[in-house]
Amino acid sequence: MANEPDLKAVARSFLTEIAARAEAIEQERRMPGDLARRMAEAGLFNMLVPARYGGGEADPQTLFDTVEAVSRADGAVGWCLMIGATTGLMAASLPDAWARAIYGDNPSGITCGVTAPLGRAQPARDGVTVSGRWPFGSGSDVADWICGGCVFMENGAPRKNAFDLPETALVFFPRDDVTIHDNWHASGLRGSGSNDIEVTNLFVPEGRWTVLGKRARVEAPLYRFPTLGLLALGVSAVAVGIAQHAIDSFMALATDKLPTGSRRPLAQRASAQKDLAMAQAALRSGRALTRETVDRAWQAAQDGAPLSREIKAELRLAATNNTWSAVAAVDRLYHAAGGSSVYATSDLQRCFRDVHVATQHIMVAQPTYEVVGKVALGIDPKTLL
Repeated sequence: MANEPDLKAVARSFLTEIAARAEAIEQERRMPGDLARRMAEAGLFNMLVPARYGGGEADPQTLFDTVEAVSRADGAVGWCLMIGATTGLMAASLPDAWARAIYGDNPSGITCGVTAPLGRAQPARDGVTVSGRWPFGSGSDVADWICGGCVFMENGAPRKNAFDLPETALVFFPRDDVTIHDNWHASGLRGSGSNDIEVTNLFVPEGRWTVLGKRARVEAPLYRFPTLGLLALGVSAVAVGIAQHAIDSFMALATDKLPTGSRRPLAQRASAQKDLAMAQAALRSGRALTRETVDRAWQAAQDGAPLSREIKAELRLAATNNTWSAVAAVDRLYHAAGGSSVYATSDLQRCFRDVHVATQHIMVAQPTYEVVGKVALGIDPKTLL
C-alpha cells in the first residue's frame, strides 16, 4: 500500500512528545485524550482498517514497526495504539453497513476491545441483549466504540464452533453505553488505562458483531492473515519497543555511572559490555525471525490461498519469541545497571515493570510454545491460531 512508509514517518513525528509526557501518562493511568485524538487523525489507529473505509490497510510488518517505534518512546501509549489498530481489523469482517457506521463515517475514530468471551449474548428481536464485564479494557477512555468477546446463547447453551468450543463473537458498543470501572492499578503499563469495561442487558442490533475465526468479508491480503496472529505480533512489538528503550537507557547510564568501589565507568566493565551485546542480539534475532516469518506469510496471503496451520503457528512462534527475548534483554540490563535500577525515576525500572506486564497477554504467554510444538509434531492443537 502507498501509505505504508508514511505511517512510520507519522509515528516518528509523535515520539518526542510521547517521551516527554511519559511520566505524566503513568501518573494519570491513561492515555491523554488530546494525544490519542491527534494520533487518530494522523491515521495511526486505523492503519489496519480497509482502505474502502478510509483506513491505511497497511501490511503486518508496518504494524509491527510502527507499534515498536511508539512503544520505544512509551510502552503504555504503544499498547493503546496496538489495541486500537488491531481492533480496526474488525472493519473487514463487520457487515458493510456497520463497518461504514463505525469506521467509514469517522475515519479518525478509535475502537478498542477485549476478545476474552466473558459476555453473554441472548437472542432478542432484531438483535441480541448483552451482559458482561471484561478486564484489561486498554484505551477505553479514548475510544469511540468498544467491543467485548461474547458467547451467543441458544436454547440456554453456548453456540459451538468447528472445534466444538463455544463460538466467540466480538460485539460492538458505543462508548457511552459502556461502564468503565476505574480499577487499573497495576505494576506496569500503568498509562494504558486498562480498566474493566461492562455492559448490562444492552440491546445490540442485528449484525453489529464479528465471529472470531471466520473468513473476512473484505478480500485483500491483509485480511487473510489470522486475527489472533496479528494481535500476537502487535503485543510482541510493544515488548520489543520497551526492550529497545531499556537498551537506550542502559547505554546512557553506563557512560556516566561510576559503580561503587570502581575507578572506571560502568561502560568500561567487561560484564556490562557483554550484557549489552547479548541484549542487542536477543532483540535483533527476534526482529529477523519476525521479518522472515511475516514475509513468508505475506507472500502466501498475496497469492490468495488461506494461510496454512503451519504458517499461522510460525507467526505465533515469532511473536512469543519476541516477547520473551525482550524480557530476557530487559532483565539482563536491569541487573547489570545495579542499584540504579530500583529507583522509580529509573527508566530501566519502568521498562522492567512494563515488559513483565506485557508477558501476561494470552497471545504471547508461555503455553503458546506448546501449541506451536503440537503443530510441528503434526498434532491438532484444537484451538484458533
